Amino acid sequence: MTALFSFCPACASPKIAFENSRMFTCPDCDFVYYHNTAAAAACIIESDAGLVFLVRNNDPGKGKLDLPGGFIDPGEGVFEGLYRELREELGWMPPLRPTLVASFPNVYPYKNIPYNTCDLIFAVRAPGLRAQDLRLERGEIAAVRCIKPHEIDYDEIAFDSIRRAVQAYVLPAAKKL
Repeated sequence: MTALFSFCPACASPKIAFENSRMFTCPDCDFVYYHNTAAAAACIIESDAGLVFLVRNNDPGKGKLDLPGGFIDPGEGVFEGLYRELREELGWMPPLRPTLVASFPNVYPYKNIPYNTCDLIFAVRAPGLRAQDLRLERGEIAAVRCIKPHEIDYDEIAFDSIRRAVQAYVLPAAKKL
């Protein structure tokens, strides 16, 4: 992580240090920068055809499965951010308010910087939703796949936090059968 800053952004000292895996400090000018955890939200959409997965069009995880969602922007609440991401990525809004399934930490590596995230994963039922009803944001999404819960290959899912959340959602349901 020390590659993020080679010099103090405030005084240009080369003595910048990364402490406790969370903050940069400069002993020359007392500069402190906290590399805080970012919030992200994703949504498990359960349709009649299965769970809606996106195929990532970019790294990290290009070509792997993901759920619709993304980072919460400054000034947004988690539902505002989730709804914005669903509109941007799918051109779709859930018919009901999604319910929280799980929250897991994640590390999102972007351009050689590891961003620690707190991923909140929600779920909503959308029985009549069809893949052809969605308008995909092609810059980020290569394709959409509806996968029946018993057919999910968890090794195809891009991020550990998403994998764990989908398992938390699917596996309790399987035990009821």
